[in-house]
Amino acid sequence: MVSYECHKAADDQILDPRASAKVISRNKNLGVEEYKFMLKTMVSSGIGEGTYGPKSIIDGREESPTIVDEISEMDDIIFDTLDKLFAKTGVSPSEIDIIVSSVSLLSPAPSLTARVINRYKMREDTKTFNLSGMGCSASVVAVDLVNQLFQTYENSLAIVISTESMGPNWYSGKDKSMMLSNILFRIGGCSMLLTNSRKWKNKALLELTCSVRTHIGSNEEAYNSCFQREDDLGKKGFRLNRYLPKAGARALNINLRILVPKVMPFSVMLRYYISHYGNKIMGRSIPKGAGPGLDLKAGIDHFCVHPGGRAIIDEVGQSLALSDYDLEPARMALYRFGNTSAGGLWYVLGYMEAKKRLKKGDKILMISLGAGFKCNNCVWRVMRDLDDKNVWEDCIDHYPPKTFPNTFSKILSKVNDENLNIVNLEDYLP
Repeated sequence: MVSYECHKAADDQILDPRASAKVISRNKNLGVEEYKFMLKTMVSSGIGEGTYGPKSIIDGREESPTIVDEISEMDDIIFDTLDKLFAKTGVSPSEIDIIVSSVSLLSPAPSLTARVINRYKMREDTKTFNLSGMGCSASVVAVDLVNQLFQTYENSLAIVISTESMGPNWYSGKDKSMMLSNILFRIGGCSMLLTNSRKWKNKALLELTCSVRTHIGSNEEAYNSCFQREDDLGKKGFRLNRYLPKAGARALNINLRILVPKVMPFSVMLRYYISHYGNKIMGRSIPKGAGPGLDLKAGIDHFCVHPGGRAIIDEVGQSLALSDYDLEPARMALYRFGNTSAGGLWYVLGYMEAKKRLKKGDKILMISLGAGFKCNNCVWRVMRDLDDKNVWEDCIDHYPPKTFPNTFSKILSKVNDENLNIVNLEDYLP
């Protein structure tokens, strides 16, 4: 990886408490119980009050988004990150050989990669790929695809674009399992430059050492844990059920059985196998986590966990016996930017870099989870000490914050069946 750029939307797209209250109050399908559920979930979500929403939602068009809304949302993210990427690296768009776009919920014609080629007037022989339906794990899928393409195309430069179409997929119904997506998902995305050309070795940030993809869609509970559907009112949205964290833990466990032996020292793996099979022979119970005797930190220095939500981060942390320090980048990315779907991992990576955690030779385990259900992980080796504050520049010195204020917790404490004004939630704001 030569470089990457994350998107930060304009200030007029901030979903602060007042903007959020306006959006919520416009949904006339909500009753008292739905309001209570939404407020409780917002309080416990781990998301802060400075995240960014789609322009169409801020402007009140969630019921009837247009094609212009869909395309302009993508253009803002993709062209902003690519402009910065080309400027930072000095690479000309005409030098790009491969483009991979990973956007799950939007597949326009012409394609998003066609829009990129048109804007930057790229070469006629540029290879383009558009991935859809891959969910929050799409970014690592795209990186893996580029890695496979590099086996055929030598000395090439590739761009990966990872984001999600949020505005047209905003849920305006009252099904509690589908309301979660509005609370968790926010605007964001990333573009990155990858190469297999040796001449870039001294300028590269990271080197991909291995990538493993796992799909447990044959399991019905996992398959249905994150599902696009219509509710009883015909409102389209995403249903996130209670099995989602468990599906993530199960997929992660299966994935790591293949990935871990590729990155851990032989001595550590030997001790693990002796302990693991010794417990089986003796009939002792197997502890939760990565396994008895196996310390992931013997082969991994940093854990870049998908910031999909507090429950997902906590479940991964528990499964791998990670510390608060290990999970801090994911929790802070969730708090500052929300769940930006496929782009989320790069905000986590950006936090690590801005905090000057990444030193030459360190290994980073990227853990991505997505609908299907999929777990796609990869390991990067840091090529040099990294300290770019990137998208965190305006706030990194204040992170992690000592306190996490939540205006909606104050509103929730005042709410009961008798006094809740479901017409205008703004009345409850300080």
